[in-house]
Amino acid sequence: MRVQSSLPAVALAVALTTMSIGTADGAAAPAADAAVCNKFCDTRDPALSTQDRQPVSAALQSRTIVLHFDDADAMGWASIEKGAAGDQVWLDRSMDGGRTWTGGSKLGGTSVPAGGSGWRTLMYNVDDWNNEGVGALRACGQVAGSIACTPWARTTWNAGDRRTAVATALMMSYDRTTKLFGGNGWWTAANALTAIIDNARVSGMGSYKYAIAETYDKNLGAQGGSFTNEYLDDTGWWGLAWVDAYDSTGDSRYLSTARADADHMYANWNSACGGGVRWNTDGNYKNAITNELFLWLTSALHNRIPGDTAYLNEAKNEWAWFQQSGMINGDHLINDGLSDSCANNGQPTWTYNQGVVLGGLTELYKATGDASLPAAARTLADASTVRLQSGGVLREPGESDSCTGDGPTFKGAYVRGLGKLNSQLGDHPYTSTLSRWANAAYTSDRNALDQYGPHWAGGGGSTDYGCQQSVLDLLNAAG
Repeated sequence: MRVQSSLPAVALAVALTTMSIGTADGAAAPAADAAVCNKFCDTRDPALSTQDRQPVSAALQSRTIVLHFDDADAMGWASIEKGAAGDQVWLDRSMDGGRTWTGGSKLGGTSVPAGGSGWRTLMYNVDDWNNEGVGALRACGQVAGSIACTPWARTTWNAGDRRTAVATALMMSYDRTTKLFGGNGWWTAANALTAIIDNARVSGMGSYKYAIAETYDKNLGAQGGSFTNEYLDDTGWWGLAWVDAYDSTGDSRYLSTARADADHMYANWNSACGGGVRWNTDGNYKNAITNELFLWLTSALHNRIPGDTAYLNEAKNEWAWFQQSGMINGDHLINDGLSDSCANNGQPTWTYNQGVVLGGLTELYKATGDASLPAAARTLADASTVRLQSGGVLREPGESDSCTGDGPTFKGAYVRGLGKLNSQLGDHPYTSTLSRWANAAYTSDRNALDQYGPHWAGGGGSTDYGCQQSVLDLLNAAG
């Protein structure tokens, strides 16, 4: 596309290259908007681009505001068309998924010159590779006192297919200061990191593996140390994340930390309700997720530690206790936990309670070869894949429109476990189910920035890293 202008093409290119770049209201660009240099530095002439992809646009009065991308160079520019002299156009850049203008606002702000009907900014980088900034751009324009902007979007850099695009959008929520997703997420950050590690394995794109060591080094001493705290399910999530990190890198320190996490959990196994790991260190509530995580973690450790017998015995004892605990109901779904009288408390059958056990049983089967384990897992998976669907797509009990808090992470943990079981079973019985859910989410629950909401079948809702991690787990499992 060419921008209409009364200037000859050569003059237009020269003008764009030499014009001083400030904000749309004519003020100097703020100091925070320092130039970013990747393959090229900010303020490159769009005339030098060999590509012009236009993913999003916006209407403003009779004008059209367009966001352009040169995917090969990972840069973008903005234009305004069908306008008049004085119309303004600029770019905003975000390094946190469009929540703020952390990468600079009113970049390249300029105005349509006298006699012209269109204009464009210079090119700006989407990402800041030198500082691990995963970015997005939007094009904005102003006509008199009215402003309109396109949706946020990005180039196909590290987003060449739907799996890597989701991983890249998730990394926009990786806080470069705290080294946790969402700024201060704890157990949910463990799940997000696990999804990123798994994506590197299944997609072959290792661009974000730096998050493994950075998360570990920054947070090893946080809370109870070695990624433990008073909540034993939190500890289990981190333990599994570090097993995944060990598998990805071969670095033994991650396996050592996973062992410390499992040992912390085992120290909280007690005789209340006949056994099991308690939910926290200040009580005796026995719930499903904590014990499912313990099953998966101890089984995984046995399979990675030559000569181990201790973790294997703990895993076997866990499953023996769990399957007779009463948490598995008559529909072969797992409720949240046990009452004070050690009976099934009838609380919701959250999706993650149906999925983590599948990963645990799959890992324990690898350790023992006991054919009853995949058979039991298959019975549970057959029930949950049918009973927890709505309109043929997985739906969390009581699913809300929010992507913040704990709940948005649940479906991701479920499909991660289901995917592990599906890979283990020779007939891969859940492949079509996972593919159907993945296709539904991609078609109905995605915006221009490859961010996903809470409802895979479509509908209203926000976006945030919990929903994004769950969809990444889904696409990792579906292939």
